[in-house]
Amino acid sequence: MLRTGRTDGLGFGTFSIVGADPKTGEVGVAVASKFLAVGSVVPFAQAGVGAIATQSYANTTYGPRGLELLRQKVAPQEIVRRLTQGDPQREQRQVGLVDAKGRSASFTGQRCLRWAGGVAGKHFAAQGNILAGEAVVQAMAEAFQKTPGELALKLMAALEAGEKAGGDARGKQSAAILVARKNGGYGGFDDRYIDLRVDDHPEPVQELRRLLTLQLRFRARERAYRLYEQKRYAQAVQLLQRLVAETPDDAALHYDYACVLALSGSPRAALRHLTRALELDPALARLAREDPDLASLRNNPEFQSLITR
Repeated sequence: MLRTGRTDGLGFGTFSIVGADPKTGEVGVAVASKFLAVGSVVPFAQAGVGAIATQSYANTTYGPRGLELLRQKVAPQEIVRRLTQGDPQREQRQVGLVDAKGRSASFTGQRCLRWAGGVAGKHFAAQGNILAGEAVVQAMAEAFQKTPGELALKLMAALEAGEKAGGDARGKQSAAILVARKNGGYGGFDDRYIDLRVDDHPEPVQELRRLLTLQLRFRARERAYRLYEQKRYAQAVQLLQRLVAETPDDAALHYDYACVLALSGSPRAALRHLTRALELDPALARLAREDPDLASLRNNPEFQSLITR
């Protein structure tokens, strides 16, 4: 039975993918399930080490134990053997893991509720239980391998492909994505580059995509600010140019872009984006009057006209 009233109902259907980008050291997990807050149970990752998804009556000790073995450079297949050996519920467990080099493994116990299975390939492992069919994990694997861009985008595309192929046979409830990048967290203090959860939602994968888009933009703005602090203005301009194109009605973004353009010696472009910033948020004029980043524009009549409107 599906044991809906018990805390060990972690056998509820889940599909996940673990992935790695050996070039950047990024590792991560994306997961979806008809289960409340699946992101609090399944994903584990450490930058430069590896990622693990533990599911189907999930044994959450597989996460920290598996990461410790990955730190010791143990091969993924051997880690699966060690994790499941001696586990009395071994045949109900499912786990996927990948190391930072892209070596992977996927394990599905013989008593996992069907359809259940997985596929492991170069840089990824996709697995699931109580799925609409094998096509779910195959679609995930294909999407991961074909999607360009950074690891988070590849994992997200795989999750979307799995859902499109049928996903969890029982329906939808939650989804999560975790990507670890060295010093990729807020302020560069940890490796939690992406850590997003949709705990209870009628369309959790769609909502996760929305949140991921916002998070990636935020991370890009963080990188632009670091470039600004390092006085690498040309690189900051390139990054902010892309962000402005993606979110053309963001006043603060236009303002920051104007500042970096002014610092990089592009006064006409700086004035153009400052004008747009003040159109969207006139209160920014007060900041612009004293901002040292705009000092090169201060004697320009157009600048004076903008800040005195």
